Amino acid sequence: MVRYIDKIALMYFKDGKVLMTQKRGRSVFYNPGGKPDEGETDEQALIREIKEELSVDIIPETIKLYGRFQAHADAEPDDVMVRMTLYSAEFIGTLKSGREEKEFAYLGYSDLDKISAIGLLIFADAHEKGLLK
Repeated sequence: MVRYIDKIALMYFKDGKVLMTQKRGRSVFYNPGGKPDEGETDEQALIREIKEELSVDIIPETIKLYGRFQAHADAEPDDVMVRMTLYSAEFIGTLKSGREEKEFAYLGYSDLDKISAIGLLIFADAHEKGLLK
């Protein structure tokens, strides 16, 4: 039986690259975000997670659905999948890594060796749409 991990994350482009984070103890980068708390809407979860991970404030009226993706969850048994709902949004403030994050970076299509399994699907989609160089 397959288990699912649901995550809400940010898809933020700058100069043909995507903002990604690397958590402490992990070797790959992920879209910033996380699991929604009980009773939270996607938008509330996105705002909270981005504040925790990157110390910036999402501008709520700029939140737009980017897409939904599913892949094997990294560092999990074979029967665990991650379902990621991505939103684009603008933010205010200065980016700063949170307590769980080792670093953040803007990655391009040439950085496929640095991203997670679900990241590969997301990067392929963005590249095909001409958003990622």
